[in-house]
Amino acid sequence: MTLLVSDSIAQRVQRLEIPFNSFGVDPYGISRKHLGLFFTLLDFLYHHYFTVGVSGAEHVPARGRAMLVGNHSGGIAIDGAMVVASMFFEMDPPRLAEGMAEKFINRLPFTSLWSSRTGQFTGLPEHASRLLEDERLLVVFPEGARGTAKLYGERNSLVHFGSGFLRLALKTNTPIIPFGFVGGGEAVPTVANSYTVGRLFGVPYIPITPYLVPAPLPVRLEITYGEPMRFPGTGAEEDEVITAHVEQVKARIAELIEVGRERRHGELAAGPGSAARPGAPSSKERA
Repeated sequence: MTLLVSDSIAQRVQRLEIPFNSFGVDPYGISRKHLGLFFTLLDFLYHHYFTVGVSGAEHVPARGRAMLVGNHSGGIAIDGAMVVASMFFEMDPPRLAEGMAEKFINRLPFTSLWSSRTGQFTGLPEHASRLLEDERLLVVFPEGARGTAKLYGERNSLVHFGSGFLRLALKTNTPIIPFGFVGGGEAVPTVANSYTVGRLFGVPYIPITPYLVPAPLPVRLEITYGEPMRFPGTGAEEDEVITAHVEQVKARIAELIEVGRERRHGELAAGPGSAARPGAPSSKERA
């Protein structure tokens, strides 16, 4: 099956403030051609398969370094894909959100190529630091794989946050844009995780749903971005100082999750007619 890139998506890819060379590739190996195909797939998921509500995108800077930091959920990282899609489709000009992916991604032949060509790199500190110094927009999930492994009853909770993102933000003088993602647990309602089967496929685990396979359901998702957070320091502070800052970010994300839950509940109660995002163009206007 061949994906056809629409003119509107091709034009948005052209508007990305990325230094592509004459071959359509940037210094990190990100490919304009691959981005067109990638966002064509995300266009279907974002605009047609899921119902995605976005609030607070105006808090994300139009250009320059920034770090989007949020909660993980949904078993198969639907949240990451939808955050990347929201930055491409909702921002003007569009921005490419570059994710810090789990290391196992680059051990898989097909996903390794596609992740690098679309700006999703292994989550190593040196990668993240270089991207921020080049004024890129990063997506970071401090919960890591622990976050996507949440069971259905834990879907809107937060587990342990790593502290590396906070030290990196201080070291590179990067604003943190917190966000809360809601609906991932409903899209992939995980009742158990099979770590044994996961090892066979080279991944941490395989989510098990009531219908067995981790295929996502077409549900409503909510992404709520908060105001930028900045902290004083150089990144070399004592662990106690860093931990206190991390807890502030974590608490803010918890608040944004609750905002998204309330909005999602209200939209679902109001019915299908309320699905459009306030201020966002309709599917016809986008076409």
